[in-house]
Amino acid sequence: MGDIFRFDAYSPNEIAERVETIGVSKARLPLLSQATLGVLAGGFIGLGALYFNFITSDAALGFATSRILGGIAFSLGLILVVVAGAELFTGNNFLIMAWASRRISTWELMCNWFVIYFANLAGALGLVLLVFLSHHWQASAGAVGANAVKIAYAKATLSFAEAFFKGILCNILVCLAVWIAAAGRSVVDKIFAIVFPISAFVAAGFEHSVANMYFIPLGILLRERYQITGMEMLNWAGFCSNLLPVTLGNIVGGGVMVALVYYFVYRHHAG
Repeated sequence: MGDIFRFDAYSPNEIAERVETIGVSKARLPLLSQATLGVLAGGFIGLGALYFNFITSDAALGFATSRILGGIAFSLGLILVVVAGAELFTGNNFLIMAWASRRISTWELMCNWFVIYFANLAGALGLVLLVFLSHHWQASAGAVGANAVKIAYAKATLSFAEAFFKGILCNILVCLAVWIAAAGRSVVDKIFAIVFPISAFVAAGFEHSVANMYFIPLGILLRERYQITGMEMLNWAGFCSNLLPVTLGNIVGGGVMVALVYYFVYRHHAG
């Protein structure tokens, strides 16, 4: 009788066990596999960012409508990572659970984060180059490219503190999306679980380090094409000044405020 009221999904306790075990597997993937899957994830998140930019370049949409639709579109990136399979730095903050359980070493954790982070960067920059050469940015009489520059400039000029705290809020939602996607037993379950947290962080304007590996470099490449003045801070130094605090914020948000919290709730006394 009690089974009638059970959800057809993994329980939070089961999710925690699965996430921890998956973390061990991720940390011990061969280096080439980690790097290749990391490049894919950088490209996948870049595709979500491309979709977001395309939607939000329509000036006829109101602010809230534009952000919500753009957020739903951006969800494509994490859907591809989770369903198609790839290694994403922000999601891999969940390796903290396996580390806290002493199932992987600090060295394994750091090596995974290092490899995946820079593989994500390579994948995102590769997509930037393809998009730039494709002249996709000329769509809608150049509005798509102009919007890309505007987005990049806004990110490159954030203060350290603002970028850091927006990074925390972003990866709380990203890791919660990964967490509830892990509860699903079907592709539809996983997609539905991802859309709401991801569209929320995007609509709210929070900062995702891997997405910014696409947004800001594309804006840098396009700034000269549009001959926009007053955007001198949109350069590679501005890119780095954004990426550092956002990355740190992502680690705190995902690794501490989600992964470590769930470790203490469900795995601290396990076994």
